[in-house]
Amino acid sequence: MADSDVLRAPHVLEYPYSRSVGPVIGAFLTGLRDGRILGARGDEGAVIVPPTEYDPVSGRDVGDLVEVGPGGVVTTWAWAPTPRADQPLDKPCAWALVLLDGAATAMLHVVDAGSPEAMRSGMRVTPRFRPATERQGHIRDIECFVPERGAS
Repeated sequence: MADSDVLRAPHVLEYPYSRSVGPVIGAFLTGLRDGRILGARGDEGAVIVPPTEYDPVSGRDVGDLVEVGPGGVVTTWAWAPTPRADQPLDKPCAWALVLLDGAATAMLHVVDAGSPEAMRSGMRVTPRFRPATERQGHIRDIECFVPERGAS
């Protein structure tokens, strides 16, 4: 039997889905696009960054969105000496938890400090946003955090 005599029925199985972000995370991402970082006020008044739809302790809806930072403090970090293709920077950098001014929770992002010797917990950093024309309402609108000039 020749191959051309075999019946074929190509089939593609897909599950197309676009995540809807909702009003809280949507506002956070819009803020990033506009060069601002927003957090959500929880039940006890603590500001959660990045914001969540619900207070992580009580489970109730969060309150007002408030602007935080832009600067903050590195609480802990790990040096990444060899960048991977899907990481934010194409050079060695630190992955760090950054507690932004006015926030009660730290957010994970990269710090471009140049070397592990330049990194330390407690150092002040500030975000380096992508140019406004390149921002899309994505966490990568913050290209990275960098040490604040003159801060120790």
